[in-house]
Amino acid sequence: MVRVKFRYLIADFLYPEPAAKSKTQLPDLVQIHAPTPDAFHAGTLVRLIRDGVTELYGEYGMGMVSAGLKVNYWSPATSTAIVRCPRDHYEMVWAALTYITRLPNPVDLPVVVRVTRVSGTIKKAEEEVIRRSQHIIRRARAWEGSGELPMMQSVEKAAERERKSENEVLAQVDDGSEDEDMSE
Repeated sequence: MVRVKFRYLIADFLYPEPAAKSKTQLPDLVQIHAPTPDAFHAGTLVRLIRDGVTELYGEYGMGMVSAGLKVNYWSPATSTAIVRCPRDHYEMVWAALTYITRLPNPVDLPVVVRVTRVSGTIKKAEEEVIRRSQHIIRRARAWEGSGELPMMQSVEKAAERERKSENEVLAQVDDGSEDEDMSE
């Protein structure tokens, strides 16, 4: 039996024009790595890649890529995606990503998609995404000099709220399972 082999492309979505002018002047690094609007999701990204491959390579390219094309990871907060594609034809997907210049409606924003790494395993791709995110956070904190940006504080508070809600859900699930065990 033949095993199908894949490549994992790490793609960053960069926004050269800020979506809205804010009162505080943020560094270019933070503006370019802005979060992606919630209206754009992984399914839209797959459709965008398929359209790009079809436009560049026709039905042949679409046939070669479509069976193995999948978005394994999509983070609108960091505007980062991990796209799985067939190993023999990953260049087609890379080219389709490179030629994306605008997100489709209802988002309708100019965008630059940059493939930052090609990996043979999902584990190495995930490690690279984590490393890059940590690097961006460190650079954003160092911008002001005091170590804290209002944006960073709000992101940290949101992460704390998310952790608390996850812990509460886990606690409720644990409490429910103990009650079921006692009733038997």
